[in-house]
Amino acid sequence: MGQARSWWGRLFGPWLRDRSERPSSAPASNLASDFHQVLGYNFSRPELLTLALTHPSVVNPGEPHYERLEFLGDAVLDLAIADLLMRRFPDADEGLLSKERASIVNGRTLAMKAVEVGLGKKMRLGKGEEKSGGRAKISILAASFEAVIGAIYSDGGLNPAQQVVERLFRDDIGGPAAERDYKTELQEMAHRRFRVQPVYELVAAAGPEHAKRFTTRIRIGARELGQGEGRSKKQSEQAAARETLARLARDEAN
Repeated sequence: MGQARSWWGRLFGPWLRDRSERPSSAPASNLASDFHQVLGYNFSRPELLTLALTHPSVVNPGEPHYERLEFLGDAVLDLAIADLLMRRFPDADEGLLSKERASIVNGRTLAMKAVEVGLGKKMRLGKGEEKSGGRAKISILAASFEAVIGAIYSDGGLNPAQQVVERLFRDDIGGPAAERDYKTELQEMAHRRFRVQPVYELVAAAGPEHAKRFTTRIRIGARELGQGEGRSKKQSEQAAARETLARLARDEAN
């Protein structure tokens, strides 16, 4: 067990030290520019994005923070995902649609999406929240992601917000959730033990449109730990997460 802890320390130590550095307070326009490509949206009022990334711990009582935008973004996400599901599955009943929406609009999934677009590195946190690992907390990441969607809605209206949601989630919708969610298992393990998030990288998409095969690899810290294939990006990520969990279990046992 001591050897396993030592191995994890070597793997995650440098990465954690890098992530512990607080980002600079960039002007709102620079922040919006950073997210323009990944979100596919250009803010006309970039201060809304800054507000969406402002945690209550960093402001004085009575000053604005992300919670109002989070409230709004939660409703926008529900509507946008419901609309996307209705179009993707025109013959599905309400029960199936509700189950699929619940598998997407939940804290863990939204937190992973926040990590994918880089929100954790840009959030404004108070010193106490910073020291307690706030940038890796599922609740904060998910709330900030919802707030960003709320900010887009406030800035540009429903149509741009729906377009951003569809762009970010279209590869996550492929039918009922798998019986075992390896991505969630890996996310929870990494967060609980090491305060880090797995990084998923799509490395290949080969074959004709009707029979594409996707290949995804996972990096945790400085190491690539798993790779998987599937008929969709979502399936390849699940396969890669399954392989990573198995490899970590073998390494810890040795």
